[in-house]
Amino acid sequence: MPVVLENLGKRFGDGAPVLDDVNATIEQGEFVALLGASGCGKSTLLNIMAGLERPTSGALEVPSDGAAFMFQDASLFPWLTARGNIELALQLADKSSTKASRRLRATELLELVHLGGAGEKRPHELSGGMRQRVALARSLAQDRQLLLMDEPFAALDAITRDLLHDELERIWKETGRTIVFVTHNVREAVRLGQRVLLLSSRPGRVVAEWNVTEEHRTDAGRAGELTGTITRRLREEIRRHAK
Repeated sequence: MPVVLENLGKRFGDGAPVLDDVNATIEQGEFVALLGASGCGKSTLLNIMAGLERPTSGALEVPSDGAAFMFQDASLFPWLTARGNIELALQLADKSSTKASRRLRATELLELVHLGGAGEKRPHELSGGMRQRVALARSLAQDRQLLLMDEPFAALDAITRDLLHDELERIWKETGRTIVFVTHNVREAVRLGQRVLLLSSRPGRVVAEWNVTEEHRTDAGRAGELTGTITRRLREEIRRHAK
């Protein structure tokens, strides 16, 4: 089912609204990138979609099984192996599952993120990019149609980030997940998203959106033009926020 946000608003206590009149529809299987100035409510919006926060006003529809969430920090349990971190997520998702079935599924997920040979390593033995791959596999272990990603690659170097872009795109196509991906990086948004949504500065609302076509993916010039257009619009929002 699609994710539908209708006139969604959020304020904390008596403060000014963080989100106001947010309207968007994200189709099943769609990859949407969410951009906006710092503090515009992007993470708050993800938290609402995940059920971690309640909206103050408006309504939303999300898949009945909820959402899986991937954060900027891998947040792996250091005393568990890569496989153990994934198996724990599988156990929490299905308490009736057997140890053998969890091990088999964890092996499949490790292979999916190209970490088949690293299952017995602990987090401190893995690079930052490898830890994020484990975190992605752990999110997929929850077997939710909706995957929410809050700047998951922001702390990585450019080369590792580009490699993980390729991996995430491949996994998205293989699994058919609906993905909402928060980023500050316009290039990243154009590289990954089928659609890019821009939130205004506080209060956050969707003020612009762009479709990313296959031509943008295959023509560097067209991709650069779109990146420039979005960057200029984002800068307008940042300047407005600074006033």
